[in-house]
Amino acid sequence: MEQGATTEQRVLFDFAVEFSNGGGIQGQEFRLDIDGESIDDAELADYVVRDMRLLMVKRVHILKKQIIAERHQRTDPPRRMLIDVSHTVEDGMITYKGLPAPIICDYLSREASRRLYADGVEFQIGKIEMVANTGTYLDSPFHRFADGKDLAALDLGDLADLDCVLVRVAGRSERAIMPATFAGLELRGKAVLVHTGWDRHWRSDQYFEGHPFLTADAAQLLVDAGATLVGIDSYNIDDTADGRRPVHTGLLGAEIPIVEHLCGLEHLPDQGSRFFAVPVKVKGFGTFPVRAFAIVA
Repeated sequence: MEQGATTEQRVLFDFAVEFSNGGGIQGQEFRLDIDGESIDDAELADYVVRDMRLLMVKRVHILKKQIIAERHQRTDPPRRMLIDVSHTVEDGMITYKGLPAPIICDYLSREASRRLYADGVEFQIGKIEMVANTGTYLDSPFHRFADGKDLAALDLGDLADLDCVLVRVAGRSERAIMPATFAGLELRGKAVLVHTGWDRHWRSDQYFEGHPFLTADAAQLLVDAGATLVGIDSYNIDDTADGRRPVHTGLLGAEIPIVEHLCGLEHLPDQGSRFFAVPVKVKGFGTFPVRAFAIVA
């Protein structure tokens, strides 16, 4: 046996955590030393919650559990977590006041499909009718400017695997997020996510009123600092009382995509995660929902 290596009984598992305030995180190929030859899912779930110091946990799903006898070095490879920061799109859900809720139904039900296939074979084909501004979504320049880039024209490098900076403003009484909030941060080439905590009001009337927003000067600072993408967990990145929409105008005019209605940002570190928010590649569309997530090593 190599020096520094040992053989231990371990459990190798993936997990997914749902939070009661929305969002979730996932972990892949976690290893845990165990006494004996087995460990039940409830014990593993408790371990995940304790080890990561998680709060507001709704449910922990243990996936792909395997007991192994493994020869390994004393230092395990870094753990990798996938943290979901997007809302679930549901039938009848209102994202933006005044816009219609999505209608989700079967185009072809499982029952109806049975007559088309061999015995025991069935499929479901779903149908969804919705406006583009539904759930957690990304705005491209075309959303604001007729000659701006639409979803199909966006560069994947501006949407995926971005070094992320989290700016925490949750708990402040002031609604306006000023330039000083971003002072001293290295933002060039990064996804800048603003954690306001407003997602706690999701699916309630409070969500639509009195939300936090960026000022025009803050948007200009982000443009000047070279941010690649800007996201927020609030109802709108602009003050909805201001019909000029200066933040959308400034950021999208500089070809900086915007992600609105994020959630669960409190689970991200201030720096070091990698952010992804990739919409469907639709020509002639300026906005579309995303499955936004971050990778934390």
